[in-house]
Amino acid sequence: MMMCRAVARPAYPERVIPLGQYPAARHVIAHISDTHFLGERKALFGQIDTDANITRALAQLEQSGVRPEALVFTGDLADRGEPDAYDRLRAIVEPAAERLGAKVIWVMGNHDERPEYSSRLFDVESTAEPQDRVYDIDGLRIISFDTTVPGYHHGEITDAQLEWLAAELATPAPHGTILAVHHPPMPTPLLWAMEMLELRGQDRLEAVIRGTDVRGILGGHLHYSGHSIFAGVPVSVAAATCYTLALTAKDRLLSGVNADQAMNVVHVYDDRLVHSVVPIGERAEITGFSAEFVERIERMTPEQRTEMFSKKTSSFNLGDEPAR
Repeated sequence: MMMCRAVARPAYPERVIPLGQYPAARHVIAHISDTHFLGERKALFGQIDTDANITRALAQLEQSGVRPEALVFTGDLADRGEPDAYDRLRAIVEPAAERLGAKVIWVMGNHDERPEYSSRLFDVESTAEPQDRVYDIDGLRIISFDTTVPGYHHGEITDAQLEWLAAELATPAPHGTILAVHHPPMPTPLLWAMEMLELRGQDRLEAVIRGTDVRGILGGHLHYSGHSIFAGVPVSVAAATCYTLALTAKDRLLSGVNADQAMNVVHVYDDRLVHSVVPIGERAEITGFSAEFVERIERMTPEQRTEMFSKKTSSFNLGDEPAR
């Protein structure tokens, strides 16, 4: 198992002041999942440009001003475990991560293959062993935990992995732990077929996690955003960047669609995590205000802000302020 450390830096834009009762988040993480790259840049199912989708997602992060400390990819990085798929993914992600100042954290998925995953992403000798790693993000521990079964799509965890995880969690991290897996430990009530491919033996994992400093579980695999509770810990699933599954498709066992791709931005506070779903791609703005208002808001007192932005009859809410 590998331990990695990240350099400390502010997790929130320094010039933006809190306007409410919560302080700035202590950590910010981008949670991305299921890129499903094919070798030689082939379109997935002949239609999905996986390279363009992740490139667009990372560009959105860069232009937004959000500066995550880590980019966590929760599995199915490659669709068939092809070496070129991992090489191209690194070539896209690593330069963007460097510009953002973020650590890249990879997680094994059921479509990935351990030998190629280990050698191509970590520049080590290829291995068929479980790919479990620990990262220290300025006091926040993120554990990349391999739930895959070689040759199969469902998830399982070995006794040795559980023993290792228990030993790691025996010592709390300064800011707690986030467990990143591919198979999320949660029901899939809108996708009956996915029950066959879920993480098996979840009670064993629950026994290891309950009562530890694990504050959140990040997952993928489902190709749609979802949230649950496991062992008293919140679970959050990021929708895929390649394609998603339609949850209300009639007369279909599974229905993959080229729509609603998204990533999550996770804000870690001292007492909670906030998961925000960020759709990938351009959207037409129908109303809004220019960022020029930021400096104006910062100069106001709390009382002035209330009168301007909360009061229904203020010039701002009556539309007298120009919507640039």
